[in-house]
Amino acid sequence: MASTTDIASLAALIGNPARAAMLLSLLGGQALTAGELAEVAGVTPQTASGHLEQLRAAGLIRAWAEGRRRRHALGSGEVAQLLEALHLAVPSLASTPPQALAAAPDPAPRRRAPLALREARSCYDHLAGRVGVALAEALAVEGDVGGALSARGEAALRRWGLDLDTLRAPVQGRRPRVFCRPCLDWSERRPHLAGALGAAILTRALETGWLRRTPGARALSVTPAGREGLRRVFGVD
Repeated sequence: MASTTDIASLAALIGNPARAAMLLSLLGGQALTAGELAEVAGVTPQTASGHLEQLRAAGLIRAWAEGRRRRHALGSGEVAQLLEALHLAVPSLASTPPQALAAAPDPAPRRRAPLALREARSCYDHLAGRVGVALAEALAVEGDVGGALSARGEAALRRWGLDLDTLRAPVQGRRPRVFCRPCLDWSERRPHLAGALGAAILTRALETGWLRRTPGARALSVTPAGREGLRRVFGVD
């Protein structure tokens, strides 16, 4: 179990504005160079290198060589989940009770978030935003907070081409990944799907052209084919 010192140290790392900007820029699952991260954080390359080394030593990011450049990405899905949770903990977002948010036509988190991010975005390696939440609700057992798939949802995913048996199977020699888990969406205040299934859904949606990435941003655009496919295959309008 983490000690109070461990938690305080982690909070101090994330709490630095430059390091927080770097981490948030990686939340879409992309890998950026030190120069790109320095620009995002508004610091010099030398200062960025120091920040990145601290984040790497703490396991918040990972880095690898790619030719003459060095790429950086979030250390794990757990780090992404932590950053997403911080969105919910920001006082201006968290001050409104969940029941009031659900009833309000335009709750505070939705007002703060750009329209494109609210519609669809990548949350590390899975689909978030209004589209992600709607898809999760179409696939999961109604009322299940654990993200269990309904029989209808599982059948639709198999018809769409996902190999659910492989996604559920443990991978030898690697840390097992949860098949499917809910991830609370900070802009919708309802869960979208994460885990191995969430990652596979986002990958498949990009492969089929249902979604397109927005260069340099987490926002995803739903194509006309995607809108038709979501309606036809999953009943999501």
